Amino acid sequence: MASTTLAAGLAERETASLNAAMKRAAAATDAALERLLPAPSGEQARVCEAMRYAIFAGGKRLRPFLTLQGAALFGAPEPRAVRAAAAIEMLHTYSLVHDDLPCMDDDDLRRGRPTTHRQFDEATAVLAGDALLTASFEVLAGAETHPDGAVRAELVARLASAGGTSGMIGGQMMDMQAPERDYDEAGVILLQRMKTGALFEFACEAGPILAQASARDRQNLRDYARDLGLAFQIADDLIDALGSTEQAGKTVGKDQDQGKATLISLYGIERARSEAQRLAAQAAAAVSGYGPRADDLKALPFFLLDRAS
Repeated sequence: MASTTLAAGLAERETASLNAAMKRAAAATDAALERLLPAPSGEQARVCEAMRYAIFAGGKRLRPFLTLQGAALFGAPEPRAVRAAAAIEMLHTYSLVHDDLPCMDDDDLRRGRPTTHRQFDEATAVLAGDALLTASFEVLAGAETHPDGAVRAELVARLASAGGTSGMIGGQMMDMQAPERDYDEAGVILLQRMKTGALFEFACEAGPILAQASARDRQNLRDYARDLGLAFQIADDLIDALGSTEQAGKTVGKDQDQGKATLISLYGIERARSEAQRLAAQAAAAVSGYGPRADDLKALPFFLLDRAS
């Protein structure tokens, strides 16, 4: 990405630092996932192959990046943080596999290649998603994630909340009903904060939980995640409205075709861009008190907005 187009005018040095940090986080997460996910073998080989197909599809590993950044900010050991990061990516990937199914969003492309149910079949995709979801909790519950069982239990409980009916699943239910509902601004924001934002919040809070940081620190990271998640969703919606299938790596224009209300349809393009900028600045402010240690976190919201510029 050329630094001259970045929404906040990030310096080339800031962009390079963030790119390098994201690549390191992705590599560490991929290495952990390689260790944690079973190799295809025996009678269950097909479902294991589908799990690995879905999770090693070249995603940005944005949520793991947030977890590793939050852990580093408060001194949590990276080996523990990378397990939490891998667990979050497992749950996130399960949600994508299920979202793509014909009974949900009915998508044929994900990250520029056939969706899991197209590459395999619907039943295998359902099982692969189920297995990734189950594995995410197994990883968090493992003693290697943290020696204190109370910390592990809190991680499990918080991920369950972020992924459940008050979080991602509830938001997906709202999204499925959206073509028949006339959601106003508050409704769209609630949908997006549940479907996308809840997992961002847990990704950011997992590091402070692992470090047993203060309640104030955890709240700061949740505040950051809340604004980052909504800015990210606006950028995603701008790509859906204005971008190409090649740019998005998936089918575009589906929200408009299905008559779903988004902040783009409610605000218009220019106001949506302005709101995304405001949210990005607010997110950066939430972690500004941590000084240079949080530079990559402060740069990230603006970096993500450039995807849609």
